[in-house]
Amino acid sequence: MSKPNVDIGRVGIWYGSIDALPTPEARRAAQLVEELGFGALWVAEAVGRDPFVSSAILLSATERLPLATGIANIYARDPMAMAAGQKTLAEAFPGRFLLGLGVSHGHLVAGVRKHEYSKPYSHMVEYLDRMDKALFMARGPDGDAGRLLAALGPKMLELSATRANGAHPYFATPEHTSIARDILGADALLAPEQMVVLETDPSEARRIARAGMKIYLGLPNYWNNLLRLGFHESDRADGGSDRLVDAIVVWGTEEKIAGRVAEHHAAGADHVCVQVLQDGMAMPEEQWRRLAPALLG
Repeated sequence: MSKPNVDIGRVGIWYGSIDALPTPEARRAAQLVEELGFGALWVAEAVGRDPFVSSAILLSATERLPLATGIANIYARDPMAMAAGQKTLAEAFPGRFLLGLGVSHGHLVAGVRKHEYSKPYSHMVEYLDRMDKALFMARGPDGDAGRLLAALGPKMLELSATRANGAHPYFATPEHTSIARDILGADALLAPEQMVVLETDPSEARRIARAGMKIYLGLPNYWNNLLRLGFHESDRADGGSDRLVDAIVVWGTEEKIAGRVAEHHAAGADHVCVQVLQDGMAMPEEQWRRLAPALLG
């Protein structure tokens, strides 16, 4: 399939912690991302705000900025509800909403939502079939807004090219971006996420990075992907080896961070979603302002 009919530019902001902000402050965060010139704002779904409601609020607070879900959990709503949410936003905000959807993780699906999580790939295939056939008897968008899949392994990346408009890999590396592009082919959108820390002291930077990485190192989806990339069990000890931390999180100056983003682009990424790691849950306004000239210039 071809790229989606939503222009998200070359660099965006991935901001899962926006749920920690009061809604007026979340609106201001979206407005700042737009003001700084980033191509899109990515919001997540776990156990916080509903991503469709949140996207509607943030789209209403901005004028041009596209919103993307990274990702909407397919176990959180049935295929008809997912398709209806997508089409409602795509019609209301033409060219400004991009649906990223994924299978999430066992602890959130089976543990929190109490759904079966034994065959997530097969469930995704069936889910997409049902989305495509879902009734929607309302005014819809002009054309297909498109969708991305959260994808790391070969099978889900292949599905991202054949049944979606591309892939949104998370917690990966430029080496993975190159692999993903080879599997996706030239026509699909590739939008990897990249964690960053604006800190030049190695010990402090890696401390912040390890705190941000902690939950993901315990999740099979991500760890299995790191094993495919050549990391070993020893790299997971003590919050991650320096080698692993430096591969997943780029830290240092604005120029060094821009260099890592450029590596993703050179490896085949169309768009890179930059996620700022820091202590605390406040909006990373200062970091966004510092990064914008380096990443968008």
